[in-house]
Amino acid sequence: MAQITAALVKELREKTGAGMMDCKKALNEAEGDIEGAIDWLRKKGLSAAAKKSGRVTAEGLVGVAQADKKAAMVEVNAETDFVARNEHFQNFVSEVAHAALDVGDDLEKLKTAVLKSGRSVADELTHLIATIGENMSIRRARVLSVPSGVVATYVHSAVSPGLGKIGVLAAVEAPTASEAMEDLGRRIGMHVAATRPAALDVDSVDPQALERERAVLVEQAKASGKPDAIIEKMVDGRIRKFYEEVVLLEQVWVHDGESRVRKIVEKAGAKLTGFDRFQLGEGIEKEENDFAAEVAKAAGN
Repeated sequence: MAQITAALVKELREKTGAGMMDCKKALNEAEGDIEGAIDWLRKKGLSAAAKKSGRVTAEGLVGVAQADKKAAMVEVNAETDFVARNEHFQNFVSEVAHAALDVGDDLEKLKTAVLKSGRSVADELTHLIATIGENMSIRRARVLSVPSGVVATYVHSAVSPGLGKIGVLAAVEAPTASEAMEDLGRRIGMHVAATRPAALDVDSVDPQALERERAVLVEQAKASGKPDAIIEKMVDGRIRKFYEEVVLLEQVWVHDGESRVRKIVEKAGAKLTGFDRFQLGEGIEKEENDFAAEVAKAAGN
């Protein structure tokens, strides 16, 4: 039997992040071969990860990556906020964002992309689940590009460059990818992070959402008892107000409190062709645990 030295165990721990006893056992099973021990831990990790797959993942990080005329954004979830401060998890999210630049935002294709470790995104995720001990998932990805200009990125509440709780992509079409266009895109990203627009322009507003809003406004206007002609004008005015609230190009620019975003972009000689905003955990139903009740239950009460 090969001699399992402390140095060998230390090397395996550094490569895998696994516990000391697991590393010792893996090295014994692999007769001292590091690569064989890594494979043994991965196989055991598959079982460990499967046990965690049912847990709710609403924490984690949003990551962005930027390239020439293109940018990508991903959301990778974990069970607790603690994981977001883990260096291995942060590196993984960053690598996945950069992988999306190459393969696009189809999640199934993204999961097959090969990372620096030589493992696929899916295998690296499984390895991370086994190492850190929490369920994790790649929830969504988005890639935007422009024929000329920039796709700027902005991260709010950043814990590290390109990683945070809210991420925004802003596709700014322009003759050149100048610093001015990059700055405009970043400021648009800040605006989007703050205002949460639902659509880029009026034509992009969800027809069903518009119809629901109009129906509510009509009922409200009818309560005034005014003639139908007046009611129609009242509703049209309120619809315009609705557009100013949910349409990015119609919103008031947060940086000066008076200009319309549309005017700011036009003045810069650019065209805003797309955007997206990821907020960590939005739409995920989190479990609300009653700690006192859990303690009482454990005590048999």
